[in-house]
Amino acid sequence: MDHLNENLLTIHPTEKDLYEIWKRACEKAAKCIAEEKEYNKQSWDKSHMEPDFREGDKALVSTLNSNNLRGPKEMRDSFVGPFTIVKLRGKNAVEVRLTEEFSRKHPVFLKNPTPSEIVEVEDSPGPVKKIIQARKIRLNCKDQRQYLGRFKNQIADKDKWLAEDAIPDGNLHMSIFRAYRRTEKSHK
Repeated sequence: MDHLNENLLTIHPTEKDLYEIWKRACEKAAKCIAEEKEYNKQSWDKSHMEPDFREGDKALVSTLNSNNLRGPKEMRDSFVGPFTIVKLRGKNAVEVRLTEEFSRKHPVFLKNPTPSEIVEVEDSPGPVKKIIQARKIRLNCKDQRQYLGRFKNQIADKDKWLAEDAIPDGNLHMSIFRAYRRTEKSHK
């Protein structure tokens, strides 16, 4: 039997042989785990930035996982705000002061460490971005329709009630709004 290699397993390995196999497997597994930990640490250090926000800063809130907002996702804004940070709740969570429109939402959100660009709000409203709501009021003994318009690059607090003829590109915005209302009613 001297022509067989001594390092090969025998048909019936002994307890010592099984212990050696188990020991080599444990060493290899420990080496793989250590390499994976080092790789994960390097990739985390490359991509992670600590957030640098404080109380009083402005923050945008993502509507991606908000399922309690009205309307289809295509019509919603990706981010809403900016809202004022009231309190820090850990490293990446903040409590914000929500406007009346979002009063039913919980005010604590995860904050992205790379904040989205916050556009400075101008005093004069820009063009109307979309129409949110409609109402009928009585002026000078006549019924008049007014529409709540959201302006481009403005926060929700700056929405205004406008007459149809006061909205630039009113026909386009009105057709989108009416189509949205039709689909909303048909889904109820």
